Amino acid sequence: MPPARRGSGGGGERRDRRDDRRGGAAERGTAYLEKIVAINRVAKVVQGGRRFSFTALVVVGDGNGLVGVGYGKAKEVPAAIAKGVEAAKKSFFRVPRIGGTIPHAVQGEDAAGVVLLKPASPGTGVIAGGPVRAVLECAGIQDVLSRSLGSSNPINVIHATVAALKSLNRPEEIAARRGLPIEHVAPAAMLRARAAAAAAAAAPEPDPTGSSR
Repeated sequence: MPPARRGSGGGGERRDRRDDRRGGAAERGTAYLEKIVAINRVAKVVQGGRRFSFTALVVVGDGNGLVGVGYGKAKEVPAAIAKGVEAAKKSFFRVPRIGGTIPHAVQGEDAAGVVLLKPASPGTGVIAGGPVRAVLECAGIQDVLSRSLGSSNPINVIHATVAALKSLNRPEEIAARRGLPIEHVAPAAMLRARAAAAAAAAAPEPDPTGSSR
């Protein structure tokens, strides 16, 4: 009987569970994107010992402008994640977008967190750290520049990012507020990008079979 190889067995399963807890898109059979930003273990000292529980910071979005952030706490990691997902779905809000980027530069602040977001040209990608990237990707933003100017705590960074996204304004809102046509408010490049995005969304999808109707 050949000797068992070192590292086989339960070690791989434990490593997979750790990777699942650390983050990434969680496929839970739903239509939403779920990203686990942080999981912490909390200890409460009581008579006779300590009681441990887990907290999960989760970002949920549809990848098309809808995003929410939730915080869950439970005695087990899966239950904490599930509570965080439910809390995130209750806090959904809509993010204004122009094509795959944001309409204008904005800075969000919450507690000690400060996050600066700037629009970027197509093909730039999401230039952001872990917590900020999770929110932007779940919101469907594909091209953006970001900078964290305050605390590095994931909770503060997440809430500062949400504050920045909530303070974004669509060009139509600014034009209506000033009583001007949108051409006098928005830059020409922004209008061209919005028209191109609308044309791409209205274009029919190609037939994978190659047959014409």
